[in-house]
Amino acid sequence: MASGSTIDALGQFELHPILGSFGETLCLSQSPLFMVIAVALVLAFLYIGMRPAAVVPGRLQAAAEVGYDFVRDLAVSTIGEKGTAFFPFIFALFFFILAGNYLGLLPFSFTFTSHIAVTLAMALAVFVISILTALRFQGLGFFKHFMPEGAPMALSPILIPIEILSFLSRPVSLSIRLFANMVAGHVLLEVFASFTIMLAGLGVVGHVLAVAPVAINIALTALELLVGFLQAYVFAILTCIYLSEATSH
Repeated sequence: MASGSTIDALGQFELHPILGSFGETLCLSQSPLFMVIAVALVLAFLYIGMRPAAVVPGRLQAAAEVGYDFVRDLAVSTIGEKGTAFFPFIFALFFFILAGNYLGLLPFSFTFTSHIAVTLAMALAVFVISILTALRFQGLGFFKHFMPEGAPMALSPILIPIEILSFLSRPVSLSIRLFANMVAGHVLLEVFASFTIMLAGLGVVGHVLAVAPVAINIALTALELLVGFLQAYVFAILTCIYLSEATSH
């Protein structure tokens, strides 16, 4: 938001109590509220879309079927036959992130995927599940991956810590990638929207100049629609890759 000559582009990410608070620390902020809304919208989309079960699907049913097939093919093609077991988890992650990214583009809404706490929680869930899966399919042989095959044992004191550090960085990179892209896009939208308001207050010349940031914001909105899908896809495909490594020997 613009205040005088200043622009508070990060104010949109602040959390505020919704419907009051309970006690001194317990309160419902925009983030969990819009998470519930995102889940409700995805469930409503799937239920209403698939309810007709028509042989010749309508638009909504076709969209639901395309979404289902897209994520299922992604899981099976990346993980293999075992991918069907992980499909519900990957499907839920993809559509939860996609709904969160797109909800944040609506006026007076909130982008919960722009908070590192949310993205890190999802990344940690993927990380823990991939470790448990690896132990289930590979047993103690999973720990052999921390020593590259064919490397001299004399280098193990150096190679093993590097491999462990690389493995532990997965949830960090997975969460920061989504969080940073959402924050950057919304900050740009806020900045150029503020430029429009500031220029509009400069009279006729300002009204003419304000066309430029409006056009840029339209282009940025289209770009954010693409980025919102791509970030959900990247999160899902990396989850599939981690699970593929966990299930293979």
